Amino acid sequence: MRIAQIAPLTEAIPPRLYGGTERVISWLTEELVALGQEVDLFASGDSQTSADLQACWPKALRLDGSVRDPNALHMAMLEQVYRRAPDFDLLHFHLDYYPFSLFSRQPTPFVTTLHGRLDLPEHQVMFATFPSIPVISISDAQRRPVPGAAWVRTIHHGLPERLLMPRPVRPAYFAFLGRISPEKAVDRAIAIAEYFECRIRKLLTSADVEYIGEIGDGEKSSFLSGAIALLAPIAWPEPFGLVLIEAMACGTPVIAFNAGSVPEIIEDGLTGFVVEDESGAVRAADRLSGLSRRAIRRRFEERFTARRMARDYLAVYRSLIESEGLRSRPAVRRA
Repeated sequence: MRIAQIAPLTEAIPPRLYGGTERVISWLTEELVALGQEVDLFASGDSQTSADLQACWPKALRLDGSVRDPNALHMAMLEQVYRRAPDFDLLHFHLDYYPFSLFSRQPTPFVTTLHGRLDLPEHQVMFATFPSIPVISISDAQRRPVPGAAWVRTIHHGLPERLLMPRPVRPAYFAFLGRISPEKAVDRAIAIAEYFECRIRKLLTSADVEYIGEIGDGEKSSFLSGAIALLAPIAWPEPFGLVLIEAMACGTPVIAFNAGSVPEIIEDGLTGFVVEDESGAVRAADRLSGLSRRAIRRRFEERFTARRMARDYLAVYRSLIESEGLRSRPAVRRA
């Protein structure tokens, strides 16, 4: 099967540091190649991949200060893919709704994984306009605002099985990993950690909170393995939450607020605790000793590896190609 993966130009594939969507695209692409598929990756020229790289701009846009209109470059990339569409068995887009109009007017099967939130009013207009475009959700929760979209399947993210591994260290702190923005609610994470340290550990100094800054995959195993728990006080309809499975890969339990995809990812009482508020998180912290870090790692291996993700996508690709083949067959008139 020859597959085109079409990535945002914002970050390289994989990104140097931050970039959840771009990391997932990289892991999926590498696993597809490892499974024997022919893959072309349309991305920025500074991407690193074992697929055939089709460079649509020399450098990731976040690092290219000369670019002031990224939409223009994404439109040019879509046209490049459109002209080459007959070369592929399937086109897999990671560009939200950008390909919907153009690629609904050509015969090569295509699918789009939606990586972001879908609960804004304008999303209703988009999916009402394009009700038959095949789309993949990254959690069942992501679908709720637009149930009428042409959902093909939910495919949870996965990461390489040995990318992050538990380290033999004594957990000594609560961890928060994510961008500093209102929907990630780092202020709540700090409040939960400080409350626990103050009331449970009797540590009262402001030095109890340490800001690490942006870290890459090479540092995450140590950071997450050393945590008593990962705090995820999510304050928005989280479509997936990659950091949740990163913690699980290290055997680290997660205390997460009940929002978006969290109940699908975290198995309450096994891989962490799903709570409703800060006081619930504090109470959950006192129950962490009852969880097995070895069992948490095992559930990651069973549910959230990149190989499992790639096989799920291959099943979708084959189904879409077969469906397109049935539609394109000439009708047989029977006597």
